[in-house]
Amino acid sequence: MEAMNASISNFAAALPGNPEPGTAEVEGFSSRVDEICQKVDKLEERVNEIEQFYNNSSKKQASNSKGSSVVKDKEKERHVPSIRKQQQEASRREKAAEKRMEELMRQFGTILRNITQHKWAWPFMQPVDVKGLGLDDYYEVIDKPMDFSTIKKQMEAKEYKNVREICTDVRLVFKNAMKYNDERSDVHVMAKTLLAKFEEKWLQLLPKVTEEEKRREEEEAEAQLDMQLAQEAAHAKMARDASNELYEVDMHLEELREIIVQKCRKTSTEEKRKLGVALTRLSPEDLSKALEIVAQSNSGFQATAEEVDLDIDAQSECTLWRLKFFVKDALENQGKSAANTGGDNNNNNDNNNKNNNNSSINNNNNNKRKREICDALAKTAKKKNKKPSA
Repeated sequence: MEAMNASISNFAAALPGNPEPGTAEVEGFSSRVDEICQKVDKLEERVNEIEQFYNNSSKKQASNSKGSSVVKDKEKERHVPSIRKQQQEASRREKAAEKRMEELMRQFGTILRNITQHKWAWPFMQPVDVKGLGLDDYYEVIDKPMDFSTIKKQMEAKEYKNVREICTDVRLVFKNAMKYNDERSDVHVMAKTLLAKFEEKWLQLLPKVTEEEKRREEEEAEAQLDMQLAQEAAHAKMARDASNELYEVDMHLEELREIIVQKCRKTSTEEKRKLGVALTRLSPEDLSKALEIVAQSNSGFQATAEEVDLDIDAQSECTLWRLKFFVKDALENQGKSAANTGGDNNNNNDNNNKNNNNSSINNNNNNKRKREICDALAKTAKKKNKKPSA
């Protein structure tokens, strides 16, 4: 993406200095460059989105490393449907789970009716009349009052998410009564007796509740996995589409570059000489990048070979223009870096000396590489000078 943006910038910089095309033609080239820039910006947003998704996925996989082998095996065996199908399947599962929960609620309601119809259930049917009975300390003893009429209202309003929540409130009704009243009192004995009857009936329903809870957990885990796989498949397709579009943009860019080069004037002999001299002033890293530019249009050129024979006159106009812009930017950056680090080097001579000693081997290798390339350039220029003029 950065290389593509750099190529677009080079085109934009080349257009104003092109003396041959008319103004309308130059504006046409500029318009095409702007269109490519807009496409690249949109593609960059999509690439960032894809990258963010896979970064988040890798973090989740790292945090859930336990059992990952089993999950991966399931992922390999499972066909990955679309996100829309996953949403439809999740909706279907949710409706089925709601029906099963309604059946459990109905069975629990039967238990609740049996308890509330007992002859000792009347003290617990309505909220405690604290003021009427003069129970001044009731709210100091009881944190959360509860009664069967309140439970019934909440069930009708579907405020309970599952059966266990209702079971908790039923127990709370009897435990509050046992907590506030003395063990010898009638209310305490009645609450203790009804609680025992409720627990007995609850144990009969508990296996079905446990089975449903386990089933819900498995379905939720499976749904999450399916959704994750569907999202990965969607982002994989997005990545492929982005790659294809990047390839198309690159092809259009190359086509536009060839058209512009054909319209531009030819590089003069003096400009080629200056370009060869400028190449020798590049840093080893930038020099390697310049050789890679040459290798892109010349498959036989070995940019990483130990000995390089670079003939400036043999390069295409497209390569020469690209080298010209690259060398210009690289030398400007080298000058800025030297200016910015000059003061720091004066203030940190001791540290720099240590760093220079530690990196002397690398510098010697880079300098040797640079000298070899510069010698090759000089050698090629010398051969050209020996040729008789036409």
